[in-house]
Amino acid sequence: MTNILVLYYSSYGHVRTLAEAEAEGARHVPGTQVDVRRVPETVPDAIRQQAGFVEDDTPVASPADLEQYDAIIFGTPTQFGMMAGQMKTFLDQAGGLWARNALVGKVGAVFASTGSQHGGHEATLLSTQIPLQHFGMLIAGMPYSFAGQTTADEIIGGAPYGAGTIAGGDGSRAPSAIDLAGARFQGAHVARIARALAGANLVEEAA
Repeated sequence: MTNILVLYYSSYGHVRTLAEAEAEGARHVPGTQVDVRRVPETVPDAIRQQAGFVEDDTPVASPADLEQYDAIIFGTPTQFGMMAGQMKTFLDQAGGLWARNALVGKVGAVFASTGSQHGGHEATLLSTQIPLQHFGMLIAGMPYSFAGQTTADEIIGGAPYGAGTIAGGDGSRAPSAIDLAGARFQGAHVARIARALAGANLVEEAA
């Protein structure tokens, strides 16, 4: 079996919805086992309630969990043009994995939710890929074989760098059918790549 982790942080539910679509797409690839997990919350409960964050009962992951997967798909909201602080804090705790080259050769991918089309959507997708490359992961985006991302008929999220959605300034816009189709496409795309690489030893001795 190819083991895939969909790991996300979500404040208002948009990223969680995309995460479920990513997992659905990956599960359609034969021989794939998918887990969906979230990173721990770092915002105090009082502030969460004041801001209207949604409750999330998805199991929480720890950095040590990442090593057991063949591919990891990371989902994050955009905060000031970058990944959410909760995701950054989680990755900052994975130094032990980095030191042991434990993630080298694994497939990594990113999806995101952003408030507006020009609110840092692509910047978040691209900058979130940076630490994954420091871990030695192989980056999978959302190629133009998913033709939905080229439509000009409606607002859509996502880019060649990864799936996504535009939530609107007040967060009222739910992921569209195209956004969800893109997430399912990316999940399956990652699963196929991970399956093709299964069993390959991509970790070389340090030079």
